Amino acid sequence: MLAPAPPLQPSGHEGRRLLREELARDEYHRHLLQRILGWLWRRLEGGIGAASGTSVVTAFVTMLIGAVLIVGLVVLLSRVRRDRRQRAGVHAVLVDDRPSASELRRRAEAAVVEGRYADAVTDGFRALAVRQVERGRLHDQPGATAHEVAASLATSYPSHGDRVGRTADLFDATLYGDRPASPEDATGVLELDDVLAGVR
Repeated sequence: MLAPAPPLQPSGHEGRRLLREELARDEYHRHLLQRILGWLWRRLEGGIGAASGTSVVTAFVTMLIGAVLIVGLVVLLSRVRRDRRQRAGVHAVLVDDRPSASELRRRAEAAVVEGRYADAVTDGFRALAVRQVERGRLHDQPGATAHEVAASLATSYPSHGDRVGRTADLFDATLYGDRPASPEDATGVLELDDVLAGVR
């Protein structure tokens, strides 16, 4: 009889978190930028060599175009990296430095009153997740996505798993801007928070 396989170390959630941290390191971005700049430099040198038999103006214009392309690429890559870091921090449901579940819930309710339904959905789902962390029903994993939170909660609340999954989809769709939130969406998230909070 075969012995049971040992548990995977690290777990799936932990492995994804470690991979995200590894790929966010600057070495990867520097290496990619160096390769692109090297390629552009070789193209530029080839253009200058080909232009050496032509006028000085043509050679100067070739160098100027190459320099503008390099500067534009550097600016674009730095902006993409900054935007990726900001999105990673904003789109995570559980973040390191976060308000309490009560504060997030208060913000969500205020957003409903003010007609900011997208804010109500995102703050409401975060309040739901943080409340479950505070109750010990959800592992406190900063950087966890909505679907990671939903998968964990579906285990703790199997009868509400489908609804939690749909709410996680709504959180993502609202946060990424694919879908405007309605008043029903916002109140539905808050109702789910109440339902899960009332389950013993």
